[in-house]
Amino acid sequence: MLDIPPVDDFWRDATQDKSEEPDLCAALEARARSGAPMQGFCLKKCRLAGLDLVHRGSHVGYDLSGSDLYRADLRGAHLFAINLRGASLMKADLRDANLHCADLRDANLLGVKLDGARLDNVLWDERVLQEREAREARRSGQRAQMQDLLQQAEEVYRNLRIQLEKAGLFEEAGRFFYREMMMRRLQMPRWSGQRLFSWLVDLFCGYGEQPLRVVLFSLGFVLFCALLYFMVGIHHGDVRLAFGLDQDLLTNLEELGACMYFSVVTFTTLGYGDIAPLGLSRPLAAFEAFVGSFTMALFVVVFVKKMTR
Repeated sequence: MLDIPPVDDFWRDATQDKSEEPDLCAALEARARSGAPMQGFCLKKCRLAGLDLVHRGSHVGYDLSGSDLYRADLRGAHLFAINLRGASLMKADLRDANLHCADLRDANLLGVKLDGARLDNVLWDERVLQEREAREARRSGQRAQMQDLLQQAEEVYRNLRIQLEKAGLFEEAGRFFYREMMMRRLQMPRWSGQRLFSWLVDLFCGYGEQPLRVVLFSLGFVLFCALLYFMVGIHHGDVRLAFGLDQDLLTNLEELGACMYFSVVTFTTLGYGDIAPLGLSRPLAAFEAFVGSFTMALFVVVFVKKMTR
């Protein structure tokens, strides 16, 4: 086994090349079993394939938070519940590794290889490191740096989404897909039509990941149109249904209910024909029917996408 002094200078020395050290895996495993702290280790480019850092007999894994694992070879490593919070995993090779219950919050995941890795119950950030840094760059007016960080964040989200889909973890994959599309939108010119369209897709359905938004939009739009019908008036036979100052509260409420009914059947394109639009309500009804048919089709697509995963 590699003869390592008891002090931590060897493990934390960023200037020392450990990539060619023999028996490094065994030495690191021995260090873990000793119970001594392992935060902030510098293990960049180290050959650690098959490393076993499972803290047996404990639900808490070993703590390698803040460590530098840039381009480290960790293929097939056993890292159950390991704490890699704030670590640099940039371009690290974690193919076929066991990361079950690992803590990867605040870690740099740019270019990390996760093919075949076990990723269930991993602790991820809501927003990856690059996205948070991009927002800081925007606040400080560093636009070029912000654009570069947004591109990196999109790459990280896309990689995580692909690997989680391969692992069958579709809910988490969907969350990262949403962030990926957000990063792509933020890179577009601020007032471009492409960015506006992307924003509308997000507003309506969260890029296909939030069917509830379609439902809420539908309810809100139906109510909005009903209020407009109530103001401009619709006709039930020869009777005009609209708000009137000369009418009592109960009559106004009854006619508002009729306008709600008409808005629903127009939005859903049922069109029973018992109530008809006249005057200004005609173009409004046509517009509502168009939006309604589009929204219902969108809901079917989004709902099927979520349910078939």
